[in-house]
Amino acid sequence: MDNLNVYDKCQAMCASIKSSREYVEFKEIKEKVMAEPGLKEKIDEFEKIKYEEQLLTIQGEEQNVAKMQKLQDLYNILVNEPKVKDYFDKEVRFNLMIADVNKMIGEAIKDVL
Repeated sequence: MDNLNVYDKCQAMCASIKSSREYVEFKEIKEKVMAEPGLKEKIDEFEKIKYEEQLLTIQGEEQNVAKMQKLQDLYNILVNEPKVKDYFDKEVRFNLMIADVNKMIGEAIKDVL
């Protein structure tokens, strides 16, 4: 068994991820959007509420109706801004790629978990 080989391959995979279209495009649009204070604040607020509501769901608790409405309202405002819509679209594509990679790793080691 060659443990070093596993780490070398992991580093190569990390380099591949960082040079992937999904990563590069998401990083680029994220930097542009986050450089605009008004957009950054709205996205940060949206992400905070989204995280809180996802946490409630995971914990099996009921979601806050008012917060869910605020989340929807914020989303509707944000997606009308072309840069933010592009940001969300590229974030989804990047997250799907990472989820696929995680799934492949999970499948490869499922017999010992």
